[in-house]
Amino acid sequence: MPRSPRVARREALKLGLAGLLPLGLPQEPEAQDRGEAAPRLYDPFRAGRAQDRITDYENDPFIIEVESRLRCTCGCNLDVYTCRTTDFTCGTSPAMHREVVALVEAGKTGEEILEAFVAQHGELVLMAPKKEGFNLAAYFVPGAAILTAGGLLVWALARRGGRMQAVQSAEGMDLSGLGDEDREKLEAELQNLEL
Repeated sequence: MPRSPRVARREALKLGLAGLLPLGLPQEPEAQDRGEAAPRLYDPFRAGRAQDRITDYENDPFIIEVESRLRCTCGCNLDVYTCRTTDFTCGTSPAMHREVVALVEAGKTGEEILEAFVAQHGELVLMAPKKEGFNLAAYFVPGAAILTAGGLLVWALARRGGRMQAVQSAEGMDLSGLGDEDREKLEAELQNLEL
């Protein structure tokens, strides 16, 4: 009885995968060759929101500047311009953009547009608080804190450097002329400085 050739495990795995390979290939090119329509996209919202009609105001520098000062209220913490140009699933920023465009077309200035949004949504709609009243603390306290911390750090380093110099200069001194009591006091003081 003749022996059948043995197939190694690796070869069997390769043959099995090669047999499954045609099942995973897309069949669309053949359908297009026969003149059939390409498959439909059943849920177009998976690709993002539909683009609105492009107006002259889409890239107007004035509109961009105003929208950059307004926070999108969808919770993303981005300004309206960045949110509407990068997050195509957000429905809030395009609505806010339409409001800005409507206010510009009504002849409002940038400050009037910002005031209208503050009246509607509150002061949290602004990317930066107004520079008045208690809000000034948000502008000055962080800088004052950084300067104070830097001053304390410089003072501490200078003080430590002075102690280290005193210890180094005292270690090189000739203590042979001192009495036992004075030597003990000096050594105790040096121990306190090193701590």
